[in-house]
Amino acid sequence: MAETAQASVARRKVRTGVVISDARDKTITVRIDVARAHPVYGKTVRHSTKLHAHDERNEAGVGDLVRVAECRPLSRQKRWRLVEVLQKAR
Repeated sequence: MAETAQASVARRKVRTGVVISDARDKTITVRIDVARAHPVYGKTVRHSTKLHAHDERNEAGVGDLVRVAECRPLSRQKRWRLVEVLQKAR
C-alpha cells in the first residue's frame, strides 16, 4: 500500500512559473509560459496558462519565480500548491 501511495504522488504534475497576482489571502496566480515548435512548420509557438495556487504562508510576491505542484481540489479554482520560491523579484 505504501508503494502505491508513493507512486501516485510521483505522478503529480510540477510546473514553474511567474507570480502575476498575490492579492488574495493564501492564494497566488501563476503564469506558466510554454514555447514549443509547431508540429508541421517548426516555428516556435508561445502560449501561457494561468493557475491558481495555494500559498499557506503568503511568502510569494508578484514577479517571483515559483514552483507549483498539483494537489487535491482546495477550492473551486485552486488545484495547485506552492512548493518553493525559486527566485524573488527585484
